[in-house]
Amino acid sequence: MEVLEQTLDSREVAKMVKRNHKEVLRDIRKIISRANKSKNALVSFFIESSYTDNKGEDRPCFLLTKKGCELFSTRMTGSKGDEFAMEYIERFNDMETHIKQREQLPQSPRDKLKLMYEFQEDTAKRVDEVADRVTEIEENTKIDASDYGYIGRRVNQRVKEIARGYNATNKDQLATLYKDINTGVKQITGVSTRSQLRQKDFDKVNEYINNWQPSTATITIIKDMRDSA
Repeated sequence: MEVLEQTLDSREVAKMVKRNHKEVLRDIRKIISRANKSKNALVSFFIESSYTDNKGEDRPCFLLTKKGCELFSTRMTGSKGDEFAMEYIERFNDMETHIKQREQLPQSPRDKLKLMYEFQEDTAKRVDEVADRVTEIEENTKIDASDYGYIGRRVNQRVKEIARGYNATNKDQLATLYKDINTGVKQITGVSTRSQLRQKDFDKVNEYINNWQPSTATITIIKDMRDSA
């Protein structure tokens, strides 16, 4: 998968600065507008994106690079700006540490075998310690941005496929289907939100989406909505 520059979601930024997400979007668009007028390349620090809300609707957001966060922080004065700067710097440092840990892992089966044989020359205790550490890192590695976006698109596609089959056309019916499929994803992976998905769950989630069918309860609710319309 393509490796993207580390970014923070504008929703996360809104939480950090204790502001409404709409206000953060407005300020970012102002920065971009000024940069466009001055033909400044700073707009590359703010990447347009979107997310799916609880109703299954796409909403706009931005992905801010480290320089984007730095630029955004200049709009705040006093302690608020300092607090945001300290928080986003810490977050980016954590991301860089996380990436370095992933790069240290063997990537191919051959490299993994090579690592195993090298450590066979050491004590059994050391081999066990290394194996446990590799497993822990792999299991806790969160899904990357490209895979996250792919899963979001597949969820949307699958819901629309099922919706056509049940003639579910209004927003409430679609929201019920999105709730059903998202609940299933959370149940099979043990996470509370899709953003917490781990890399090791990617294939399992993708297979679930491909085979997903709404529950009997969900189908009944959709039919009741259609009959009462």
